[in-house]
Amino acid sequence: MNYAIAFRTLLVKEIFRFIRIWPQTLLPPAITTALYFLIFGKLIGGRIGAINGASYMDYIVPGIILMSVISHSYANVVSSFYSTKFQRNIEELLVAPIPNWVILAGYVSGGIVRGLLVGVVVALIALLFTDAATVNHVGIALSIALLTATVFSLAGFINAILAESFDDISLIPNFVLTPLSYLGGVFYSVDMLPGIWQNLSKGNPILYMVNAFRYGLISVTDVDIQLAFIITGGFIATLTLLSLYLLHKGIGIKN
Repeated sequence: MNYAIAFRTLLVKEIFRFIRIWPQTLLPPAITTALYFLIFGKLIGGRIGAINGASYMDYIVPGIILMSVISHSYANVVSSFYSTKFQRNIEELLVAPIPNWVILAGYVSGGIVRGLLVGVVVALIALLFTDAATVNHVGIALSIALLTATVFSLAGFINAILAESFDDISLIPNFVLTPLSYLGGVFYSVDMLPGIWQNLSKGNPILYMVNAFRYGLISVTDVDIQLAFIITGGFIATLTLLSLYLLHKGIGIKN
């Protein structure tokens, strides 16, 4: 069997799924982002001043873009794959001669596309509020955005596999993903925190992703860029192996 056809079919299905309902998938982040920039950037940013040599508006733009990539990459995969389980369409995939890695790649790629597309929408909205339209390190910015979208697409896939109800697919985003995102240095520099909180923050993987992306855009970072890529790559490898293991064992799927 031509696995490329199977992969392309899954990917196209995933892309058409979220584009078809664009008022629910692409419009809300644009509105939310505009509010972030208006409230935090314009109204509060002027009172905070510069952070590490960058204006507050320019400082928060990379974090808000990547935060949108994170949440929508995750949401796309967890909602899509769990819906497939709930509607019993998963049985069609299980009986088809498609290896598990193709199934995983199709769903994860769909999440990556949505996450990056939302990131582009948010970046365009940011241009209305800031004059900083340059990207200082294009390769770093694009690669960390792609890797981050991959991490959280994989995480969403695992959540969908293990979820037993629609409530289960909202627990992780609400009680884990959102707090980690807001505490990941999106709106502040980790150097502004007391010593113990700095150390605790450095255990948050999103901090490294946000700062690597910020470095790619405006050359400002609180962490070592090489370490950020190592951590992100480590999460991708671990979550990929875990996803394939769950698919192989049929955990949460065949029972």
